[in-house]
Amino acid sequence: MRNIKQLLGARIREIRKKNKLTQEKLAELVGIGTPNISYIETGRFAPSMDTLEKISEALGVYPYELYMFEHLKSKEDMQKEIIDAIETNEQTLELIYKFYQSIK
Repeated sequence: MRNIKQLLGARIREIRKKNKLTQEKLAELVGIGTPNISYIETGRFAPSMDTLEKISEALGVYPYELYMFEHLKSKEDMQKEIIDAIETNEQTLELIYKFYQSIK
């Protein structure tokens, strides 16, 4: 399971690439060194709140959007979450089964 620094970094990388920015350009816009962007994107370093705010401005997103990384979960994490939901809630099992039947 990836930790929050890794997920945040992956999300920043995703948005940066979507905006067609290089790490160098993002670093320039934020006012930090290129290696720091690399460290943030790999989850090695967590950005300060000030840096996070500058990153969100440079990427043209609200700061909370940098934490929208539900879709970045690993297959194993998604599978575990679904299994846990099925095991604890009968209605969830029925709903997932109906969905499965509709797409198979």
